[in-house]
Amino acid sequence: MNDLAEKDLKYIWHPCSQMKDYEELKPIVIERGEGVYLYDTEGKRYMDVISSWWCNLLGHCNPHISAEIKKQADKLEHVIFANFTHEQAIKLCERLSKILPEGLCKFNFTDNGSSAIEAAMKVSFQYHEQTGNPQKTRFMALTEAYHGETIGALSVGDCDLYTKLYKPILMDVIKIEAPDCFRCPYGKKRDTCNCKCAEKAVKTFAKYGNETCALLVEPLLQGSAGMKIYPPLYLKKLRTLCDEYNVHLIADEIATGYGRTGKMFAFEHAGVSPDIMCLSKGLTGGYMPMALFVTTQKIYDAFYDDYNTGKAFMHSHTYSGNPLACSCANAVLDLMEDGTILKRAQENAVYFNNIIKEKFLSHPNVGEVRHIGLINAIELVKNKETKESLDSKLRTGYQIYKKALKKGVILRPLGDVIYFNPPLTIERKDMDYATDIALECLNEILSN
Repeated sequence: MNDLAEKDLKYIWHPCSQMKDYEELKPIVIERGEGVYLYDTEGKRYMDVISSWWCNLLGHCNPHISAEIKKQADKLEHVIFANFTHEQAIKLCERLSKILPEGLCKFNFTDNGSSAIEAAMKVSFQYHEQTGNPQKTRFMALTEAYHGETIGALSVGDCDLYTKLYKPILMDVIKIEAPDCFRCPYGKKRDTCNCKCAEKAVKTFAKYGNETCALLVEPLLQGSAGMKIYPPLYLKKLRTLCDEYNVHLIADEIATGYGRTGKMFAFEHAGVSPDIMCLSKGLTGGYMPMALFVTTQKIYDAFYDDYNTGKAFMHSHTYSGNPLACSCANAVLDLMEDGTILKRAQENAVYFNNIIKEKFLSHPNVGEVRHIGLINAIELVKNKETKESLDSKLRTGYQIYKKALKKGVILRPLGDVIYFNPPLTIERKDMDYATDIALECLNEILSN
């Protein structure tokens, strides 16, 4: 172990980690990045096919984004965003307003995904309070959802790994049983069903709709649940229910936005718009922490009044609208706006999914290969026929992850779901290599 790794262990408490694991798997000190690759201080190369927690959109150290942030750093690093503004933020909102789902036009800046979710929830609650519906004080969310790790965001989440311990201090959120297309209780197939499972949402709205201010959803893809994918029709049905019961539909596009699902925003697949959309991760290409929520003129107008009426949205973050982060976000749009990158990613997504199915589907421990855009997930099971899960205590996914690291590929799993969520710019030769390594590691672990 090198000196820097020793110092890391002396001082740093890493996120989402049992630090005792680091006794065996020491911190890997990364020195630089280029494209889909990261390089450690020993010169070893790692292929980052999970986009460093799904945010690295266009490759590490993208030359254009790097140049833009350097230029901005010499002009303005930060300014209070109350009563002050700057060109980068204005430009960003103007550009996004032209490509977002219809009706989304008012932007509120925060500094991370969880805080954007919290702000969106507060806006929805306050809107109903100020428009004659004070009974609407609760939130709905899907089971197995993940929306972040602050208290409000955890409350609308439902992954036990993150929420179970904290339930005594979480909000009382109404949960709708989420679609489970791999183990569908109706015996349907994801690509051909009529989303009969939406009847669970219908019943929940009938019981709680009148007291609900907003429903939060990860559109089409429940990421932390194991990259669970459901049909666009389900979103349409949720939109109809929200309209019927005057409930805001909040889209958590933090992980699904910016081309991850094959379209710029996941809601485009469904042809409907949310009332509020939260964005982060790919927003700045993974360069800097920034997030925002975008909402409608109607919701914005409910807050617009004389100051003494108390209707203002009194919510702030020190780094709201940070100019450096906004410059990154504008640089991302520079690269994305002509559609070339997204079109190429769509073409490569077909190739990627085909080679993954070819290599993995016949394996006796692969229950399903599912994909949307360049995202591909391989769910490992004990029994292919019954879809029985592997024993979680064996940490099979984690064992595969450790093997892959030794071979230079980062495959950080979601339980026993191995997944790929690479930069949109990944090349086919890298897809071939990453999947070969993943299959090698899977075979080595599961043959023991």
